[in-house]
Amino acid sequence: MTRLRGPVDLLRWAANPTGTVFVLLAVIFAWIFVLNDAFFAGPSFMAFLKQAAPLMVLAAGQYFVIVSGNFDLSVGALVGAQVVIAARLIDGEESRTVPVLLVMVGFGLLVGLVNGLITTVLKVQSFITTLGMLLVLFGAIRLWTGGAPTGGLSESFRTAGRMGIEGVPVLGQIPWAVIIMVAVGAGAILLMRTGFGRILMASGDNERAAGLAGARVDAARIAAFLLSGLSATIAGILIGGYAGVSAQVGDGLEFTVITAVVLGGVVLGGGRGSVLAAMAGALAIEALFSLFNQMALPATLRPTVQGAIIIAAVAYAARRRARPGSTAPHVSATANPS
Repeated sequence: MTRLRGPVDLLRWAANPTGTVFVLLAVIFAWIFVLNDAFFAGPSFMAFLKQAAPLMVLAAGQYFVIVSGNFDLSVGALVGAQVVIAARLIDGEESRTVPVLLVMVGFGLLVGLVNGLITTVLKVQSFITTLGMLLVLFGAIRLWTGGAPTGGLSESFRTAGRMGIEGVPVLGQIPWAVIIMVAVGAGAILLMRTGFGRILMASGDNERAAGLAGARVDAARIAAFLLSGLSATIAGILIGGYAGVSAQVGDGLEFTVITAVVLGGVVLGGGRGSVLAAMAGALAIEALFSLFNQMALPATLRPTVQGAIIIAAVAYAARRRARPGSTAPHVSATANPS
């Protein structure tokens, strides 16, 4: 984490892609406060964070993949598949909850492993690999369910997404989803401070140099896909908890989470970015959508905004890299990104 030693450092931090997302988040929250200050009442704000938690968890997983120089477009389909699988296998039986959760974790890791192996061993571009996996999952789930998911989730399965610690002063409830999101974020930050994190950064920055330095680039990238699959599983558990069962529950999440990570200043192509800023990007996206609701803007505007954010963020990063003597933030293989 960069230390800010004065106003000049603060301005420089706010002007770079990583700092900009926190400034944007503050502006959005201020705008919401002007329109509806009740939004920041304890129970209301906790409800907002509970809704944002799945996307923030997904952003942490997607960060690992993008910072290593790849993409994972399969996460939205995997989230939808996990919810449908859980409902079909649990079918309302409390005793099946834990075994099915283990099956979901295994399935998420399997999808991540397949994505990682195809990308690294067969040298297929991750965009193509994960797009193919998206279509495979999409088609398989609809073939299995006939387009209409059956079964039901148990109450204990829904606990993580719906319930929380009750009776907390001011806040009313601290949702389990928020606690899980914080734990995932803390784990991701700590992981990026290890040798694994440094290898991921080096792989995205310069794959050839990292390989010549003895880094196990392919192994690190496979692990990144595994973490992405695991994060999609956790997000599926949280979303299933409060949104219920639907084959469409994960539709479009892959593009939303990539938008969030890019908004957080993580460079497409890898090598630069902060996991904390990536998760803040997800929070900013959810806050922006809440602002749209406060302004009674149509939900159909969301894809346009997401596309504009991706284009603007990528163009901004490219412009900074193209400047003579550019001081664009760069995290080396020996840095500790957080």
